[in-house]
Amino acid sequence: MNQPVKEVINGNGPTPGTEGNPYLLLTPGPLSTTRAVREAMLRDWCTWDREYNELVQSIRTRLVALAAPGSQAGYTAILMQGSGTFSVEAAIGTALPRSGGKLAVLTNGAYGDRIAQIAECLAIDHVEVPFGEVAQADPLVLDRILSDDPAITHVALVHCETTTGILNPLAELAEVVRAHKRVLIVDAMSSFGGIPIDMEALGIDWLISSSNKCIQGVPGFGFVLARREALEGCAGHARSLSLDLYDQWLTMEQYGGKWRYTSPTHVVRAFDQALSELEQEGGIAARHARYTENQRVLAEGMAEAGFTPLLPAAWQSPIITAFRYPEDRGFVFANFYEALKREGFVIYPGKISAADTFRIGSIGHVFPADLARLTEAVQRCMT
Repeated sequence: MNQPVKEVINGNGPTPGTEGNPYLLLTPGPLSTTRAVREAMLRDWCTWDREYNELVQSIRTRLVALAAPGSQAGYTAILMQGSGTFSVEAAIGTALPRSGGKLAVLTNGAYGDRIAQIAECLAIDHVEVPFGEVAQADPLVLDRILSDDPAITHVALVHCETTTGILNPLAELAEVVRAHKRVLIVDAMSSFGGIPIDMEALGIDWLISSSNKCIQGVPGFGFVLARREALEGCAGHARSLSLDLYDQWLTMEQYGGKWRYTSPTHVVRAFDQALSELEQEGGIAARHARYTENQRVLAEGMAEAGFTPLLPAAWQSPIITAFRYPEDRGFVFANFYEALKREGFVIYPGKISAADTFRIGSIGHVFPADLARLTEAVQRCMT
């Protein structure tokens, strides 16, 4: 069923201007994909067809194997229509009971802030634990918060906060949550598939990601990986009909992969292809190694071009890197962006208030050679 994936291991992404692509997307998603992933969407599928539903079930099984390789029976995967935020809202709105629950949200960027906003919109009792835009979430602070407030039942955090590219210390934070016997919800939107995560070893109850991130599919659905015991007690929790994660799971379980409402069939098929490409590449460990090398080449090349990263190297993720505007060089981001786009690369503007920055992603179907070409283009644009 899957198409050949030789393109995955050829050492560089498609040359800009080929394969219908005028540029490489150096963003945290949507991102550059392989030709085979895009071509997988050329066939139409019926949502009631057994072959399609078996494809959905295969995807669910493979996702669980990636997230909890040693205890697959204890975890399950639920696919949810929409962007990653739809799945975050579905998880928050389903995991927290309608009464008697309280959520602590660790924030150090826009996506932690968004979780708090979701809790506010859903009238969920919650407390924000802010760390500022350019600092990691601190396990000692979390320990104190949980010690002081026994009413907190759930903790939500963002693993890789792409506002800056910061990687929060997931293992240490998870250990604190586990020690206090609270429920842990991890937004791994931009890290799952590109950074090894073992839900069982870390004690993660809910993990959320999306089709168009490190697994290198296209936008259209998100997914939630959940500990079965945690999910099974969530009937009636949801504050939304369409974002009721429990009912979505129950329907998929009872009807062999059927979604409650119309599913993004072409996107699902592309994701199946992307999963196969991840497997052929060598799994998450191999992809993490490639992304890490991508980021290293990027950081070194940008330093040679006169750009300083926003974060210290110890906090930096291999997903996306924020760079400060250069001083005293008449730098205008809009002009820089357009110049790089003409060279065949699309980057991201900054998203923080503490400093003038822009961001460059190092994930997707891109390779160290591509990041080297980018930094050469940066130097040309700055002369």
